[in-house]
Amino acid sequence: MRTVGAARLAATAGAVVVVLGLVAAPAAATGGGVQWSDCPPEVSAPRGTGCARLAVPLDYADPSGKQLDLLLSAAGSLDAPEVLVVNPGGPGESGIGTPKQVVASMSPELRDRYLVVGFDPRGVGASSPVDCGDALLPVPMPPDDPADARQEQARVKLARTIADTCVRRAGDLVRHITTQDAARDLDRIRAALGKDRLDYLGYSYGTKLGATYATMFPERAGKMVLDSVVDPTVGGYQQGFEQDPVLQHRAEQFFAWVAKHDATYHLGTTGARVSQYWQGLRGDVTAKPVEGKVGGAELDHMLASTMYTDTSWPTLASAVSRYHAGEPGGLTSAAAQLAQSGVDGPQLAYNCADDKWPADWATWHADTTRAAAKAPLFAWLNTWFSAPCAFWRAPAAPPLKIGSGTVPPVLLVQAKDDRPPR
Repeated sequence: MRTVGAARLAATAGAVVVVLGLVAAPAAATGGGVQWSDCPPEVSAPRGTGCARLAVPLDYADPSGKQLDLLLSAAGSLDAPEVLVVNPGGPGESGIGTPKQVVASMSPELRDRYLVVGFDPRGVGASSPVDCGDALLPVPMPPDDPADARQEQARVKLARTIADTCVRRAGDLVRHITTQDAARDLDRIRAALGKDRLDYLGYSYGTKLGATYATMFPERAGKMVLDSVVDPTVGGYQQGFEQDPVLQHRAEQFFAWVAKHDATYHLGTTGARVSQYWQGLRGDVTAKPVEGKVGGAELDHMLASTMYTDTSWPTLASAVSRYHAGEPGGLTSAAAQLAQSGVDGPQLAYNCADDKWPADWATWHADTTRAAAKAPLFAWLNTWFSAPCAFWRAPAAPPLKIGSGTVPPVLLVQAKDDRPPR
């Protein structure tokens, strides 16, 4: 299962910041109990962002044992009396550039109130990343929709290989990449910043992280805004199937939008005709991948990535339109920008460890076949995305009932198309 992450951040940060009443000014060199300095050159940090390192236990059952270095980032006034910690989602999204995005949405009248702090969670980016290697996925990928049992078993074998490789390469680290451990890290960040309570803004998976923190540390939770909320009562396996019809509905909206702009894209004057063209295109590029790189699976990934925000629709529509006009280069360029280019080790590590997943492939096959009847464009794609969790040989996190005990009030924000149509 994938979540919205940073895709929604730019569009919604302004509204959330208004609710919190937050703003900030350009980053400086020191502040709080953390020593800020220039970000490492290998990190893609926006100009005006400061960075710092914070050591946290690899295993919180042995807090004085091996430590991990988390990379933190900050944008805003270091003289500000308050701190807002942000997470853009994923799981597995780097948070280093997030503070600058949030600061850009803030009102100048209150810019001295909050320093905005982001971080790469454990296992992510510059914080001891889970790296599964670069050569696990073939190019182009086999089709998402298996034509027969042989094709399906080939994808199952690939999922098993991905799981085995990720777990082996991560070693001891993989047992400690969980949302509960990330929440404990959040509390270490709060303490290092010298705050009694954590003010927090989380997007998509970041809402799960925030809800986990509020459950584990209710007495230390401050103002919290959770945007694009992940249902904390539903496990990752079921969430994938709940996401399928939402993506299918969004695809229908996308096809209707392309039809509305047929004078620009020339792919059909109705959503149904654009959908029909898309299905034909899937078959064509599956049979003959574009420039040997973009097949049906890559096309599916591009469509899925584009469903999270309308602002990316013109990119995909233009690429397909150019291909239709005999210019294949646009489709390969869009694939490089939008399609999955490799195994997302951090996301798998969190997803596979946070929940128990069915180990019997017959369960996955039956559930995906049913889901494909209502969401033919996305059911198998989402299943293959999570399939390594069926073979993940690392212990799952202990169960945690979100909201148990006394949890402070939390503001929840949701887009109207984040849930299946009724």
